Amino acid sequence: MKKLSIGIIDLVAKAPTRTMWMRVMGANFVSIMPQVVAAWCEELGHDVTFVTYTGREDLLSELPEEVDFVFISSFTEAALLSYALSNLFRSRGAVTAIGGPHARCYPQDARKYFDYVLGFTDKSLIHEVLRDFTRNRPLGLNLSASGQPVQLPGVRERWKFIEQTIRKAPFIKLVPLLSSLGCPYSCEFCIDSTVPYQPLDTDAMKDDLRFLLTKLKRPRVAWHDPNFGVRFDSCMEAIEEVVPPGRIDFIAESTLSLLTESRVKRLQHNGFKALLPGIESWFEMGNKSRTRKITGMEKVKMVSEQVNMIMRYIPYIQTNHIFGLDGDEGPQPFELTKRFLDLSPGAFPAYSMLSAFGQAAPLNLKFQKAKRVIPFPFHFLSNGQMNIKPKNYAWPEFYDHLIDVTKYSYSPRLLVRRFLANGETIPRWLNIVRGLSSERFGRVSYFTRIRKLLKSDRQFRDFFEQETTEIPGYFVEKIRKDLGEFWEWLPEGAIHHDPNAYLASQENCNTCVNDTNFSERASADGKRELSKQE
Repeated sequence: MKKLSIGIIDLVAKAPTRTMWMRVMGANFVSIMPQVVAAWCEELGHDVTFVTYTGREDLLSELPEEVDFVFISSFTEAALLSYALSNLFRSRGAVTAIGGPHARCYPQDARKYFDYVLGFTDKSLIHEVLRDFTRNRPLGLNLSASGQPVQLPGVRERWKFIEQTIRKAPFIKLVPLLSSLGCPYSCEFCIDSTVPYQPLDTDAMKDDLRFLLTKLKRPRVAWHDPNFGVRFDSCMEAIEEVVPPGRIDFIAESTLSLLTESRVKRLQHNGFKALLPGIESWFEMGNKSRTRKITGMEKVKMVSEQVNMIMRYIPYIQTNHIFGLDGDEGPQPFELTKRFLDLSPGAFPAYSMLSAFGQAAPLNLKFQKAKRVIPFPFHFLSNGQMNIKPKNYAWPEFYDHLIDVTKYSYSPRLLVRRFLANGETIPRWLNIVRGLSSERFGRVSYFTRIRKLLKSDRQFRDFFEQETTEIPGYFVEKIRKDLGEFWEWLPEGAIHHDPNAYLASQENCNTCVNDTNFSERASADGKRELSKQE
């Protein structure tokens, strides 16, 4: 195989950073797979230039000048930036590939702008793509391994890329690790719901932790597992075997159903400083919080009691909530969230809106069949924008409730209570910085602007009500401003996408190849021919 010059770009941000929160923490939101792909490419004998964009850099000056092949990892909110970058690199003669959440959620759209769109990715897939090394235009190849990799390059193999990234973190530097892939739960709204749970080798986990202790005085590790601790005893035994007490601080996302008091005590003993459990709803999705059929205020009290128990041992807890679910109606979901915050003053609430990210989750087919998905430009599809027409709310009513609960959650009174309820310095000040910058002065101002436009701009309201598919000027100008010098490289038509592409792909699956297992392809020519069938 020809030795290639390869660029790998991890898009943590979609635009230059304006919030203090992202300036402080942005570099810690990197993904593991770009580092993994970089390590695999080097193992295959290629030269690699690795770029992480956190919104603080001059991206154009950081990009490699002359490369044969470019991999871009992107969340959907950074998809338009990734499309512009692909267009730029293609103009220089490079072959481009996209991976990450956007590639899994919207492969039909991404194929218009990349030569390869990668779903599940393992080393064999990377090897075959680089060996094929073909420009696939006007539609790229949509390729996937049969499942998640069985093993990944460890911290030792990824260290040069990890070190490069954590240098960008000004104060708190987190090293990303994994102890498992997939999820044992089957929440219909979640991208991991159809991915089988797969624990990784605990010996590799122990080697990662031993290596970190030789590189950093007191490492901070962020576990990227969708649900850390499903195999709780084996994970804890691995940590206890190699990490002396007080030498590594850990952060993990887990579920309340796993967090009994005895386990939380053990987590505290082993250096866990932050936990991020999902509450989601006061009326639905009770399996992960051990509430099952308990709803309403009774669930608020039960969850609050458990959260307060956790905070007796763990200094930082972020609770994750979803608004706009079909089971929600009236002010009650928002008012119950306020009561929860009154009862659990130390918890930092993170709010998401119900959204259908392409083919990320089985539930999205239901919304697409009902014609409820609105074609918001990808640039706005994050946890702060709902792209599904609410079942039980008019848009102005929904935003009124949203603004009210957000203002309440990050009011000076709640920020002070949260500050006092947290027992350690770093969690206290992180709550203040995040609450003021990205939430109170960021999210509230955005919601307020949307609410005003819903009232004053008829075309804007018609777009939300699905009376038109014309992108409102407010969104277009916001994209233009955020992309800056990359706006000119954004391909024509890229701000538009088919919100029902997933449904169409299912209905036409007999005549369309949408997510082809690379190992089943007989040849490179066969792969290209199959992929072009539409």
